[in-house]
Amino acid sequence: VQLQAFGGGLAQAGGYLRLSCAASRRTFGNYAMGWFRQAPGEEREFVAAIRWSGSTYYADSVKSRFTISRDNANNTVSLQMNSLKPEDTAVYYCAGGLVSYGSSLSSGLSYANWGQGTQLTVSS
Repeated sequence: VQLQAFGGGLAQAGGYLRLSCAASRRTFGNYAMGWFRQAPGEEREFVAAIRWSGSTYYADSVKSRFTISRDNANNTVSLQMNSLKPEDTAVYYCAGGLVSYGSSLSSGLSYANWGQGTQLTVSS
């Protein structure tokens, strides 16, 4: 399955932005989907994930500010980001895969498919 992330750009601190990720495969509905981000000089980190059932998971740093959702009919997953902070600046990647309940959704190793990344810059 191919994933394409879009919606990044420039935002001000305290503002909001919505990222989306489109999947090419009709079996998207069975996939767990996640968002990860990587800031310059930093390692990639988990942001949020959603299972096929709709269960959601968030990193502590974004909990209550970000919301992940999915639209299985249109093979898309979105990340609504509110109350943005300069430290949210990073390249954001969407990821997808058949992640079993025994695997961690916060680990990039659990996902077989990755999008190309979209840049978010938050100015103070």
